[in-house]
Amino acid sequence: MPLLTYGSALPTDFYDLVSSVVTSMLNAFWYSVTLLTALTAAPAVKAASQYQLGLGVADITGPIVETNMMGYADLSQTDTGIHMRQFSRAFIVADSSGDNRFVFINSDIAMGDSGVRRSIVSRLEQMYPDVYGDDNIALIGTHQHSGVGGYLENLLPQLTALGYVEQTANAIIDGTVLAVQRAHESLAPGSLSVGNTTILDANINRSPSAYLNNPEDERALYEYDQDKDMTVLRFDDADGNARGLLSFFAVHGTSIYQASNLTNNTLVSSDNKGMAAYLYEAYTDPDAMPGNATFVAGFTQANVGDTSPNTLGAYCESPGKEWHGMACEFNHSTCGGTVQDCHGRGPGFRVSDFESNRIIGEKQYLGARSIMEGSRLPVDGAVRSVHVYLTMANHTFTLPNGTAVKTCPAAMGYSFAGGTTDGPGAFDFVQGDNSTTQNPFWEIVKGAVNPYPSAAQIECQRPKPILLNTGYAHTPYEWATATVNIQMLRAGNFVMLIMPGELTTMAGRRIRGAIREELISSGILSTDAYVVMAGPANTYAHYVTTPEEYDVQRYEGASTIFGRYTLDAYIDKYTSLVPFLGDSPSGTPASDAAPAEQTSKAISLQTGVVFDGSGSHSFGDVLIDAGKSYTGGDTVEVQFVAANPRNNLHLGTTFLSVDRQVSGQWKTVRTDAHPSTRLHWVRTNTVLGTSTANITWTIEDSTEAGTYRIGYYGDSKPVIGSITAFSGFSSEFTVS
Repeated sequence: MPLLTYGSALPTDFYDLVSSVVTSMLNAFWYSVTLLTALTAAPAVKAASQYQLGLGVADITGPIVETNMMGYADLSQTDTGIHMRQFSRAFIVADSSGDNRFVFINSDIAMGDSGVRRSIVSRLEQMYPDVYGDDNIALIGTHQHSGVGGYLENLLPQLTALGYVEQTANAIIDGTVLAVQRAHESLAPGSLSVGNTTILDANINRSPSAYLNNPEDERALYEYDQDKDMTVLRFDDADGNARGLLSFFAVHGTSIYQASNLTNNTLVSSDNKGMAAYLYEAYTDPDAMPGNATFVAGFTQANVGDTSPNTLGAYCESPGKEWHGMACEFNHSTCGGTVQDCHGRGPGFRVSDFESNRIIGEKQYLGARSIMEGSRLPVDGAVRSVHVYLTMANHTFTLPNGTAVKTCPAAMGYSFAGGTTDGPGAFDFVQGDNSTTQNPFWEIVKGAVNPYPSAAQIECQRPKPILLNTGYAHTPYEWATATVNIQMLRAGNFVMLIMPGELTTMAGRRIRGAIREELISSGILSTDAYVVMAGPANTYAHYVTTPEEYDVQRYEGASTIFGRYTLDAYIDKYTSLVPFLGDSPSGTPASDAAPAEQTSKAISLQTGVVFDGSGSHSFGDVLIDAGKSYTGGDTVEVQFVAANPRNNLHLGTTFLSVDRQVSGQWKTVRTDAHPSTRLHWVRTNTVLGTSTANITWTIEDSTEAGTYRIGYYGDSKPVIGSITAFSGFSSEFTVS
């Protein structure tokens, strides 16, 4: 490299480095100031009721059997029952006049989707003309990996679900619309406040080798390679009583594995975010059934991309091999050169994944409680929302240093097939390998799956070796989105970036800092500004890494579908929309066209229920009965003659009940939304259509002594005729 002399032009990458470091230092400084202020301030004094606030919740659980689960992309992970129900929780914030408002929907689904959101927006526009619409409705997934799949409208995420599952999509749409309706009907004067806390041992970075490729000076600004801060927005009524909360914390919804040495989960659940919500709502309203509490607790996902709840680290599960029990190889997360045996371990590893799920959920619940019951700052100011569409394929823009760059049509890299320590991939793909030689067979056959990438696409996506050229795959309909939702919501000094992808830790830090800096420098907010992110939301556009992490091509980089400049494109676009969050914005932001509708083209290979048979029994008959007496910690198990749960989703109700006798009457005290109950459905004879429902209840130590029974509620489909509801009950038993 030639020596630099006075007056000579500095290299572009030097400007980038200096700019990145300075910006990061400023962002870290101001974030620390805000955090310190929040933690040292006196408890927030009840503010004037300057907002109209509405909160609502509703059940969105789709078919709990015979349907692929969404998240791990595992064809064999077909659901067989239920652990906990999925819910949508809606939060409406409006100014005192009601003229400006937004709807924040925190949904127990893996990610937001264009088709589902389109239907929700359409329904709400019809119900509330000129009140709710495309600009002010945000659909955010908690990113749990144990819910019902088949609802996304692009082809790639449908593959393992055997296509589109209308029943799943309709459950999400119907339940979410009901949650918003309930929130709208509950609108009342109230106030908002915000606070922070630090939660340790609830997440780790699952791709630390990629994180280490970020600039050393930038990494030095942060204590951890994973965000440990939780932010909570508290909703109070006019008297200062808490009505609900929105919590923002980054941890993957992968506490419950699709497969490990302990479990092969096929029970529908809501993972650690849903567990945290359940725990908080049960704490505030212990007598209410889940989904019916007066308090609404939303545990929202943040910059989740490289996070893992499997906090004990990743180890080789390779019985008989010399590396069994050893930590996975650092750079590629392999065991003996392959990824299949490398699994992350949650804190309840020795017990079960469900115990790990409980622990990680409880840590978030307790963190939120500490904020709700501690020091917070009042939220004050205007309510604003801005939303546009951005076509990310071949989007050209200019970096701060003046360099013109562009994003790429979507493509998945080889390391995408390597999976993660939360869900290892298949074949001999590995993470962090920028060559195509790791599986040369795919170089031969991949053109049969997707079009071969052009030279321009290869160059644009470099250094990513392209496995699936999804941006050019349009048959039988779009494999991946090309257009994303860009959205921000503002309540006073609290701004939410609604992100269409999974941002890594450092990617999230950069965009939060950039938007916060722009809000302050433009005079819209002062240094008490809070900027958080929520996602994956509205449209699923996979991952977003920093350019440096992209170069390493671990799973997250290989899944950053629009290329190396994806994060910079988002920073550029979100920053340009900051003026529309001002107190008196003018004009209309420029927007690309919305993504083309795909749902009407969708293919589904899932067959319907043909018929149900009961054999020599009647539906609801007890095949294995409960015992006579139990104590806390025991598990009650009852088996019933069953019918296919797809005949009726029981939205807002339950497939099972634990009933307690009170004054001679049966009172339901547990449902299939409680973590202590489980329903396993088993098809016993396909030809005869017979099946069983195996219901268990693990009795909590706090359970009141008394007389109990287990109930089962099903619906049978005859060869000819209508679906008919039935029920069955175990014998009575005592708990002492």
